[in-house]
Amino acid sequence: MEDSLGSVIVSYLKARIRVILAFVLFIFIFAIVYFLYQINLEPLVYSIQLIGALAFVLGVWDFSSYYKKLHRMIEFRKAILVEMKPLPKPKDEIEEEYQKAIRVLVDSRFELIVQAKNNQKELNDYYTLWAHQIKTPISAMDLLLQTQAEKASPPAELRQELFKIKEYVEMVLQYLRLESMSSDLILKEYDLLALIQGSVKKYSIIFINKRISLELEEMDCTVLTDKKWLTLVLEQIISNALKYTPRGKISIYMNKNKEKTLVIEDTGVGIHPEDINRIFDRGFTGYNGRMDQKSTGIGLYLTKSVLDKLAHGISVESQLGVGTKIEIDLSRKNIELF
Repeated sequence: MEDSLGSVIVSYLKARIRVILAFVLFIFIFAIVYFLYQINLEPLVYSIQLIGALAFVLGVWDFSSYYKKLHRMIEFRKAILVEMKPLPKPKDEIEEEYQKAIRVLVDSRFELIVQAKNNQKELNDYYTLWAHQIKTPISAMDLLLQTQAEKASPPAELRQELFKIKEYVEMVLQYLRLESMSSDLILKEYDLLALIQGSVKKYSIIFINKRISLELEEMDCTVLTDKKWLTLVLEQIISNALKYTPRGKISIYMNKNKEKTLVIEDTGVGIHPEDINRIFDRGFTGYNGRMDQKSTGIGLYLTKSVLDKLAHGISVESQLGVGTKIEIDLSRKNIELF
């Protein structure tokens, strides 16, 4: 029970206040009548004692029924999110009408939930299909550019923009898969440096085009994680660092003072202090995102959501005009191996 016994008793007395007042009023009337007719009050006192004892027994029985009914209603309220459990038997037609109204509301709610889930599934199916279909012309464009490169080198900007299209499509797919991520996890021990090198290699074209240098520290570290999803996190953070670093370098190293804590640091534009606590909110682009007009507000939200499910932590330090440092805590022990 959510309520204490004392509060239930007070609630019961409030619900029965009319009956109690009527009982007291009847006793008072009998006492006045006995007094006015100068009748011996001893029979009255004896009658009051008998009635009081009977009232106490009936009150205890009634309170027990009230308590059980209240308990069932609380259980019903808790379970109503999952299923419609039987309500207590109504005492009268008014209570029966209340229960009918509750059933209508619950049925309507379940219908709306089912309809919303179906609509969401249809929407997810559509976007998943769209993302897979759009990959076909992207792959064709990529192949054409590779073929063209044999004759004459295509503009680097064109190849870079095609790469960005691929990234945005892949982000859509990962976002759609996020809800079912738990069933897609394969947790193993992986070499962290190899995962980082694979992610950096993917963005080599942008490193080259923007002339941003990379400082990747040698590290001997294995981490219990899911390769696909942690790689997604690394790629998102590196992508963000490249996006908001017009010149300079990106450094990737281990924090020597913290166990299995990876640091990705850039010399970019930095994050406004008022935006730092909200950068992982879905759809939040912040000052830099609004100025850039290319931010979706999904990348860092996806990053934080994935890390939460992998039981990894993330923290951000940033200074305007100096750069941003992101730390990923990979030391979690509460992950079970599959």
